[in-house]
Amino acid sequence: MALPWALHGDGKTVAPTEIVAPEERLSWPRTIGLGGQHVVAMFGATFLVPIITGFPPSTTLFFSGIGTLLFLIITKNRLPSYLGSSFAFLAPIAAATDVGGIPLALSGIIVVGALLAVIGVVVNLAGTRWIDALLPPVVSGSIVALIGFNLAPAARDNFALSPGIALITLAAVVLSAVLFKGLLGRLSIFVGVVVGYVAAVIAGAVDYSAVAAAPWVGLPTFTAPAFDLGQLPIYLGFLPVVLALIAENVGHVKGVGQLTKRNLDPLTGRALFADGLSTVIAGLGGGSATTTYGENIGVMSATRVFSTAAYWVAGVVAILLGLSPKIGAVIFTIPPGVLGGVTTALYGLIGVIGIRIWVENEVDFSRPKNQLTAGVALIMGIADFTLALGGASFGGIILGTVAAIVVFHVMNGLGRLRGTD
Repeated sequence: MALPWALHGDGKTVAPTEIVAPEERLSWPRTIGLGGQHVVAMFGATFLVPIITGFPPSTTLFFSGIGTLLFLIITKNRLPSYLGSSFAFLAPIAAATDVGGIPLALSGIIVVGALLAVIGVVVNLAGTRWIDALLPPVVSGSIVALIGFNLAPAARDNFALSPGIALITLAAVVLSAVLFKGLLGRLSIFVGVVVGYVAAVIAGAVDYSAVAAAPWVGLPTFTAPAFDLGQLPIYLGFLPVVLALIAENVGHVKGVGQLTKRNLDPLTGRALFADGLSTVIAGLGGGSATTTYGENIGVMSATRVFSTAAYWVAGVVAILLGLSPKIGAVIFTIPPGVLGGVTTALYGLIGVIGIRIWVENEVDFSRPKNQLTAGVALIMGIADFTLALGGASFGGIILGTVAAIVVFHVMNGLGRLRGTD
């Protein structure tokens, strides 16, 4: 069977005015090298999620690789993307784990994935206009921002466990983002983890006992989900994450389309469905939920190579890494101080993504409906408001999400009736 990629030019170089299109590739040695770059780009963020949540890192890497290959198949090799761990799930996973452990958290991941897959089917049939109407930029930006800022207490708690290591890690993140250009500059989180980890090793804060006992090759740890219909508030707490995933996937499609100068919008439904299916599969086996990765867009922008062949390489490499329990054990040795430093930056960056949505869409904050939509939602999310109803407790993310949608549409509707919109 013929491979689906045509060789670009001589397979060795890319002219300054050209790009390597998704359906093209460079020579296989160069393609494998580019795939390795994508693995490095996704690795820092992808392994942080299981470290923070307590999920097995090897399992997460394994399912991120499978999810990436599924994504490429479903989008017909036309939309280059790596599906790494999603940070949008961190807060609801923490809430679910406190109540019913990892199995309950996995069931919440599956619910979100299934809903995203259904939305993908709807978008594929009906287009994205209804999403734009329900979630205008001020609403979607507010939801994404509050998901990130809601995690601030978790970063604070880890930071307090080892302030010195945390400060070194945070400083490394900030300095690498400023001092380095190209790939290293885009991987500031990863650089911060490496520098913080080295500092922790020097300080004697790393325990390698589990690494020595772990085999080099073996199946990842699979965990079955546990559904509990009595935990409705937990499942409702997961639902706002769907909105963040929609924003991430739509943004990815538009970003790649802009860089390749192609209209990739018709693939939006397929992208949402693929991400949803990948998340469901990960949840069924004990892996972290997935999403498209901006870090890998940075690699494509820098190299001008958008070949999906490189992502096939990256997906296969991730699967192979997931089949090494020793690698997972090494990842689990990262101490809390390093996590405290890196999550202080990371959670803030997640929140800023929401603000970036406002900026890029020129949201007018001189208008009261936009001011109150963002203001009310952010306060509820950051302060983690809770509401108890009939024995059920709803947290800041779900309340802030509902507030953003309701406040905007009520004020917008009333404004139109009065003729003041």
